[in-house]
Amino acid sequence: MSRFVLISPNTDFDARVRQALAGGLPGGLQTFAFVNPANPAELFANLNQERPEVLILGPDVPVEDALRLATVFDVQIPELSVILVGEADPSFILLAMRAGIRDILSPAADPAQIRVLLERACQSFASRNRTSTSTLKSPDTPKGLVIGVFSPKGGVGKTTIATNIAIGLGKVAPMGVVIVDLDLQFGDVASGLYLNPEHTVTDAVSSSASQDSLVLKAFLTVHPGNIYALCAPRTPEEADDITPRQITRLLEQLAEQFQYVVVDTAPGLPEVGLAALEQCTDAVWVTAMDVPSIRGLRSGLEILRRLDLLPETRHVVLNMADTKSGLSVQDVEATIGAPVDVSIPRSQAVAFSTNRGIPVLQDGRKDPAVKGLQQLVKRFDPAWRATAQKKLHRRVVV
Repeated sequence: MSRFVLISPNTDFDARVRQALAGGLPGGLQTFAFVNPANPAELFANLNQERPEVLILGPDVPVEDALRLATVFDVQIPELSVILVGEADPSFILLAMRAGIRDILSPAADPAQIRVLLERACQSFASRNRTSTSTLKSPDTPKGLVIGVFSPKGGVGKTTIATNIAIGLGKVAPMGVVIVDLDLQFGDVASGLYLNPEHTVTDAVSSSASQDSLVLKAFLTVHPGNIYALCAPRTPEEADDITPRQITRLLEQLAEQFQYVVVDTAPGLPEVGLAALEQCTDAVWVTAMDVPSIRGLRSGLEILRRLDLLPETRHVVLNMADTKSGLSVQDVEATIGAPVDVSIPRSQAVAFSTNRGIPVLQDGRKDPAVKGLQQLVKRFDPAWRATAQKKLHRRVVV
């Protein structure tokens, strides 16, 4: 039985690991000189047991490949202890932790040091294995919340709302949140979060990703706010090849993997947006305090009511609210035929944070708009929802 697996072409390090195991650790070692990070399934196919306990990403494995493999293994075998051999640079340690790496070992470690780390890794595996066995999900376990952010009209701050929801939920469920940009032609989630993603929705709906959720997770981009992001395609032309059926499958997969899936959609009601709406547990409807966007929201809601596509739980957000606009909350509610749940006042701080690519909830500054955004995020906190269902639709004050 290969209790330990080493990926490294370095024969000297392989010899040191074997010497460490010979010092009293039970279980064998299986070594692979190379594993294709684009097809990690090859590794599992060649293992002489179903599930190893400790995986060592040894010397001479490129850092990018090591992080991608670790991310894949974190999904495939979450209880697996992954050790990375490399220098413990502080910025690199953060990336390693987000990829699911449990410990970092110096390339110059001697057999005694390696044995101590392997013993600790085995203990960690045993602890997580007991936990995962006792909390194994049943087929009836609810999936994560899919929160769609919609607006029939553009220019109402929909992406700003979506990114702040994701960042806020990242504090509730660190690394349990993913934001998906479904404004496939002109999405701004990447700029709103100051990201330069290596992969996009185009990769996430590929056949390999749709068939294997561990491959899908490798296409997500990690954000410093303890969330994942799946950004829009790089060019509008790529969006033409993405179908509503692919989006349905994508959101189903993400809801199985994450506690929260935040979906930023394109203005209006395109086919992809309707496909996303059908998967949503919650819909956030955003309107600004102007007549065109309010009337647009009324028309959109009426169409969706006739099509019976409105999710059970809705949240109407009045963004950029301003008492000097000539309209009141009552005017907005009377027009759209629904109560306004959250009011977010017009704010220079929000505009500034958007231009910087740092959501205001991540920035940590104090501002009246921050309070409104926090109230919106709170509506998705399970603890709040369990005790405040009657307050889901309470009149707000601008």
